[in-house]
Amino acid sequence: MTEHGKRTILDRRSVLKGGAFALAAATAGISIFTPRISKADPAKVVIKYDWLMSNGQIGDIVAVKQGLFQAEDLEVEFSPGGPNSATVPPVVTGQAQLGQFSDSAQLLLARASGVPIKIFACGFRMAPFAFYSLPKSPIRTVQDLVGKRIGIQPTARYVLDAILLKNNIDPASLTITNIGFDITPLTTGQVDAVTGWITNTQALSVIGPDRIDLMMKDTGLPSYANVYFATDDALENHADTLAKVLRAIARGWAWTHQHPDEAVKLAVEAYPQLDLAVELKTVSRILSLSFDAATGRDGWGDFDPAAIAEQITVYDKIGQFKSGAPKLEDCYSTKILEMTAADRPKIA
Repeated sequence: MTEHGKRTILDRRSVLKGGAFALAAATAGISIFTPRISKADPAKVVIKYDWLMSNGQIGDIVAVKQGLFQAEDLEVEFSPGGPNSATVPPVVTGQAQLGQFSDSAQLLLARASGVPIKIFACGFRMAPFAFYSLPKSPIRTVQDLVGKRIGIQPTARYVLDAILLKNNIDPASLTITNIGFDITPLTTGQVDAVTGWITNTQALSVIGPDRIDLMMKDTGLPSYANVYFATDDALENHADTLAKVLRAIARGWAWTHQHPDEAVKLAVEAYPQLDLAVELKTVSRILSLSFDAATGRDGWGDFDPAAIAEQITVYDKIGQFKSGAPKLEDCYSTKILEMTAADRPKIA
């Protein structure tokens, strides 16, 4: 399985790692934006990602390769994450000007722990997380989970708990087994379903063509993925720069939508560890996560605060917020979306 396939929606330890230090640094008045040397010099912006650069960042990569950041007078550097990489501290200490979480729940947990960051755009309309089953024991709806054996990674267990709570399903009605990132428990019949990321085409191929997918969005639990965030200070005092970044990235995703195969080739050229054949098979799935009826109406990157409010309510009920649930208004800002409303592509 690829490293990308080993990512879980949320690892509480990775979010909390460095949290107290990050908060102290942020409140110490550290400047988070690199000043220009002269008016002729582009502004330097570092984007800290939660994971390795992969197909989920294809539009961002295209924005670099097509000179879209340069057109906004920005010099942008990507700072990839990984298994042992902390996403929050570089943003709150000024090493990076904004970040991207794999899932919106990470932002909610960080905010609940006192870190002054907010969501300002969402790249994926839904989390790529899904339950995978086979026709001999199909799981097509949430109610089909009842009586089944579910294999799930320990760090993703909270997702299952939230889904069951949302749908009034007793956890005791399932047999829940902790598994790693090996899909073979499904193919060998040890469990009726396994969980993972739908974008991991290569790993999922071992299940075969009869695979049945139950996407997280179809369970009734709202979620956003590839969530762009910045500090409260950045959103207040450096909104113009964040708007330039989002405008360029949005246009990169529009170009990707119009030229998917060419976009894949640009991404593989920039990151040769990506497999061209695999990514060509995956790009349509990526675009289905990035564009829907809402983006056709409101533009790429938009999100619904009501969905975030619902997440807070559900995760609070299952005890995710050890220090109390965060306030909704502290978790997001629509300021950058409003500033870029005319420029973000409206593509369904």
